[in-house]
Amino acid sequence: MADQYVQSGEDGRPKEIPAIRWDEPPEGPVLVLLDQTRLPAEEVELVCTDAPVLVEAIRSLAVRGAPVLGIAGAYGVALAAARGFDVDDAAEALAGARPTAVNLAVGVRRAQSAYRAELARSGDLEQAAGAALGAARALHKEDAEASALMAERGLALLDELLPGGGHRILTHCNTGALVSGGEGTAFAVALAAHRAGRLRRLWVDETRPLLQGARLTAYEAARNGMAYTLLTDNAAGSLFAAGEVDAVLIGADRIASDGSVANKVGSYPLAVLARYHHVPFIVVAPLTTVDLDTVDGASIEVEQRPGFEVTEIAAPQVPVAGGEPGGGIPMAPLGTQAYNPAFDVTPPELVTAIVTEEGAVAPVTAEALAELCARSPRVTETL
Repeated sequence: MADQYVQSGEDGRPKEIPAIRWDEPPEGPVLVLLDQTRLPAEEVELVCTDAPVLVEAIRSLAVRGAPVLGIAGAYGVALAAARGFDVDDAAEALAGARPTAVNLAVGVRRAQSAYRAELARSGDLEQAAGAALGAARALHKEDAEASALMAERGLALLDELLPGGGHRILTHCNTGALVSGGEGTAFAVALAAHRAGRLRRLWVDETRPLLQGARLTAYEAARNGMAYTLLTDNAAGSLFAAGEVDAVLIGADRIASDGSVANKVGSYPLAVLARYHHVPFIVVAPLTTVDLDTVDGASIEVEQRPGFEVTEIAAPQVPVAGGEPGGGIPMAPLGTQAYNPAFDVTPPELVTAIVTEEGAVAPVTAEALAELCARSPRVTETL
């Protein structure tokens, strides 16, 4: 079934246009996404009517960010069940749509398990679909709660490490409400500091290859009235050298059992800079991002993105003759090969702390991370 685009309302702040929502119009249930590929120029919602449309939305980054990918995966299973499609086929396609972000597979498994359990109990397809939807809604609610707790715990850690306020925080990629059922992960901490009057400046890396800092974090910072400045990724070193960074806050797409952190490419160089300049490097992520089955950073599969995301500038409004393969304006000679990993991996010894909804781990060790996960019923439910 084809997808469709619908315009959002006039007053389109992120809190009023959620990153993801379930809707049930007369023609059948749908999953509605705020299309992040259209931001910041347009606030447009993408309506997904089946799992293949959602898979494409995930791959194209219309919806992205570890926590919300888990929510999307769970809702995608519920959507397939509610519309009478093969749930296991949908689950397999959804779980494999992006390999690095572990939350996606966690969300898919949670809704799929609820579906299977209810189907085995009652034999009723409708009730099984309802169970999958209930699991997705529960995950959505839990993520919002986790976001609030991470913001509180992260700000407390910042105040402990940097007493006196006036924090100058450098962040990478996008970790706000666009990636969460709540107000985000790392961005939520910066937002809490802003609301408490303790944020002096938010430094926003543009974040190659898809400029998710420039397009999305700057968008969210502006919407919230935060003092922020955008910089190119390779300008971060000069900020550190000038003593303009008090802390680095990033999110994560997968945290291995040894504490290695996979995040948007460019995070690892920031960790190296932070260590050299004696600046705290803090990762903020829900426990659903911790993958105890991945033993170390070398075991994390790093997604490789198409080269045209680097060799071209996306400009869909501008027709370009022979505009293959990405349809943008060429920035490099035709045929140029590009190395374009979506993520890099930061080893645990460069991470000052990992902040989760259940508490912080510092120093970051496999033993401390396992102990924290063992205390959380939400983690044991998904393993």
